[in-house]
Amino acid sequence: MPKKIDNKKNLLEEKVISIGRVTKVTKGGRHFRFSATVVVGNRRGLVGIGTGKANEVPEAIKKALQAANKNVVKVSLMDNRTIPHEATCKVGRAMVMVKPARVGTGIIAGGAARAVLELAGVKDIVSKSLGSNTKINVAKATLEALKSQKSPAKVATLRGKKVEEL
Repeated sequence: MPKKIDNKKNLLEEKVISIGRVTKVTKGGRHFRFSATVVVGNRRGLVGIGTGKANEVPEAIKKALQAANKNVVKVSLMDNRTIPHEATCKVGRAMVMVKPARVGTGIIAGGAARAVLELAGVKDIVSKSLGSNTKINVAKATLEALKSQKSPAKVATLRGKKVEEL
């Protein structure tokens, strides 16, 4: 399980994935609020997602940033460019499949998955979004797929072997 990271000394970049307008119809008329989803990361293995809601867009983004900074996790990367193995994760009805790729492939992903992968520091990966294309769920599923990665060293210790034996 990935550990929570103290990010005061790490400079995290941020990217807004989605801003939505939510309407509540009351007796007195319509009441508008805004929801925002933000991804933060340092492009070296730290990444987090957060959502926030408020009466104004900047406030919603600020709340989402605070939530994302609280949820920053470390993901394992191979050679600081790709992931160790293939993974598929599902959140809600959105399913995301990620596969390691050769050097020079780049990030083959769309929308919310691309934002999460870029800020996590993955440089070569193939990703496919299956099922629903809800931005929040696709981003969360991508983060779950990254968190499920196990490095060769971790697999070796789980099996009680050396890395060379794998």
